[in-house]
Amino acid sequence: MFETHLDATYAWLGLAVVSVATAGVAATLPASPPPDATGVAHTIETVADGEYPATAEHGLAADRIRLTPRSVSLEGDGGSARTPLRVRRITPVPPGGGAESDDYSLRRVLDGVPPDAAFDDPEALATAARRARTADHEWRSAPERLTVRRVHYGEVHVTLVG
Repeated sequence: MFETHLDATYAWLGLAVVSVATAGVAATLPASPPPDATGVAHTIETVADGEYPATAEHGLAADRIRLTPRSVSLEGDGGSARTPLRVRRITPVPPGGGAESDDYSLRRVLDGVPPDAAFDDPEALATAARRARTADHEWRSAPERLTVRRVHYGEVHVTLVG
């Protein structure tokens, strides 16, 4: 009545091994999902595809961001995500810059200042945007919100993202 059956022992050992393996797999899963680069790209494309000046914001749940004229990449606790942009090109606006720099003027326009108040003429805006698009696009600390603004100044149409 109290004898140990050999197959029951193997069944319990097998169950123990499967339980440990399952716990190991569960422990390696990230605690949160990767950041939503697709949602950010959708917001950028919606503003950039429009005919008229527009502004939009998108909340970010990421630690770092990398914007290029053709893609958006996010990195956070849950991993990283990269999404290409379908629009022709955007102008990534880095934070900061001196009061006389193109980055500072672009940042002012992104923050809501009319382009004619930040730049002398449409060509100055076009030149600043061209420089921003060709600059090194490195990983930066991600803000809580990403701002996208499409502006028109004369015949110059630019989509600023920062």
